[in-house]
Amino acid sequence: MVIGVSEGAPGTPVGRVLGTEDASPLTFWVAVNDGAYLQLDDVVVTTRDLHDLGPVTISGVVTSVRARHEGASFDSDVFMIADGMLPAMVQEAAEVTVTRVEPEVFVPPLPGAVAFRAEGAARDGALSFDRMTRRLPMGSGRDGLPVFLNADFLDGSRGAHVSISGISGVATKTSFATFLLYSVFRSGVFEEAANTKALIFNVKGEDLLFLDHPNTRLDERTRAAYHRLGLEAAPFPQVTVYAPPRAGDRSGSPDVASRLTGVDPFYWTLAEFCQDRLLPYVFADADDERQQYTMVVHAVTAQLARNAVEKDAGISLDGTPLHSYEQLVDYLVDQLNDDATRSAWAGSSVGLGTVNAFARRLISSKRDLSRLIRGDLPSGRNHRISTIDGAQVTVVDLHNLPDRAQRFVVGVTLKTEFERKEKAGTAKPLLFVVLDELNKYAPREGTSPIKEVLLDIAERGRSMGVVLIGAQQTASEVERRIVANSAIRVVGRLDPAEASRPEYGWLPPAQRQRVLLAKPGTMFVAQPEIPVPLAIEFPFPAWATRPGEAGAAPRATLASMISSTDPLKVVKSGRSSGGRSAEAPDDGIPF
Repeated sequence: MVIGVSEGAPGTPVGRVLGTEDASPLTFWVAVNDGAYLQLDDVVVTTRDLHDLGPVTISGVVTSVRARHEGASFDSDVFMIADGMLPAMVQEAAEVTVTRVEPEVFVPPLPGAVAFRAEGAARDGALSFDRMTRRLPMGSGRDGLPVFLNADFLDGSRGAHVSISGISGVATKTSFATFLLYSVFRSGVFEEAANTKALIFNVKGEDLLFLDHPNTRLDERTRAAYHRLGLEAAPFPQVTVYAPPRAGDRSGSPDVASRLTGVDPFYWTLAEFCQDRLLPYVFADADDERQQYTMVVHAVTAQLARNAVEKDAGISLDGTPLHSYEQLVDYLVDQLNDDATRSAWAGSSVGLGTVNAFARRLISSKRDLSRLIRGDLPSGRNHRISTIDGAQVTVVDLHNLPDRAQRFVVGVTLKTEFERKEKAGTAKPLLFVVLDELNKYAPREGTSPIKEVLLDIAERGRSMGVVLIGAQQTASEVERRIVANSAIRVVGRLDPAEASRPEYGWLPPAQRQRVLLAKPGTMFVAQPEIPVPLAIEFPFPAWATRPGEAGAAPRATLASMISSTDPLKVVKSGRSSGGRSAEAPDDGIPF
């Protein structure tokens, strides 16, 4: 729809197009009326009448504002002007970056043309909201009105994936990611929202274990903010939480301190480890693939898949029963140190130095992975992370695990879920994957099994219904192809050195300065249809983002947790598990 003067004023007049600055089809300046003002992110619209085409509407977003004395020659004149001894006047002007021209006749606005602060349909047209058939609310603009995301660029219809960058603890990356998921599930924009799933990896304290609990800090003002976006302020209705078993605990109870019900332990049996060829994910450092010992990794993986036989709760290799990861590692090291069996396990052309490099790294993994790869727990017990039959949101708690174990869990889980979606042969229902510290799993340099899985998701996940929401402190350290395949780019508060990197070239100069000052809860969002990133504020989470904020779970949620939790899955101990306390500050608190 053409938005022009003929349809009535598109908003409140705020000034006129400047004639002392060049106006182009892409940028122009507006002199602000006396008593009026324009601020950054305001939406401005003006028109130009062409005798053969009629009115052309030129809309844009304010990206810079200035004020100065006209008539002053020296810096010291400001004092004389303030005392009334020198005639001069104050003039404000705003730079407008064009976001839309309708119809698409790219001519500059003429000096003197009236500029309006866009309202109603004019604002929607300037920000291309009127073109979006599926408008997903993602926050409010500086004018307090809703700002939308085109869902077609999120669910794979025309694009997919989200990249979120910002300083840890200030940029509220995790909070925005969960709010985006909440909007997907509860806005009514996604027709299959009830079947859509989310897989979230929790890496900081026990902050994301209470998404199904209301936030006790929620007030009426925050509820009103949700209502303005067309959302109900409520926790996530269906959440399944997985946590690793406690170290040294043969009962397999999950290692969490604050959540007492609805937590399932996850681990892999020795048989699954061998048959599913999971050994490469033990060597998941980014530089490992450059080393020669990776040949040994793949040779041993193949041998385990061929020879391992499930026996009781463990496995048998060449008649040797093994019931723990430590026993498996010791067995493999013995086979590689034996001249008679080394070539069968490592290959005939591999040198002893390469074999020893593999053995050293394998031995060092015992401490980190022994509680995740088990041969002493019943194999029939439900212990695998899955998004198929569980709740809408699946949270995998990693905060108590060392770095190597976190990499193993992330790599194996993503591999399993991606292969499942690949075999399903359909993109629906969608699976959203929220992964923080993406630069650790997919660094710019080097290669690893996890990085290859993430690259596969970034490049092929759109067609399979897997959407990656990756968060990182520094996008400059993340694999370029993953960032490049993200249709939606988001930044919160940035470090000055990071903001100067070319990876943030999509931010206009003024916004590069603003991200250094952004307060928690403020994000800058770029999407393909709008040439200027939009500054938004998203509401305070309606769900608990730390144990101390958790109110009582809704009765329906409690009933589902109790009915789906057997006695072995209930955590009865409340002692500290070594994570952060409930009062510790956290990246999930936007205000």
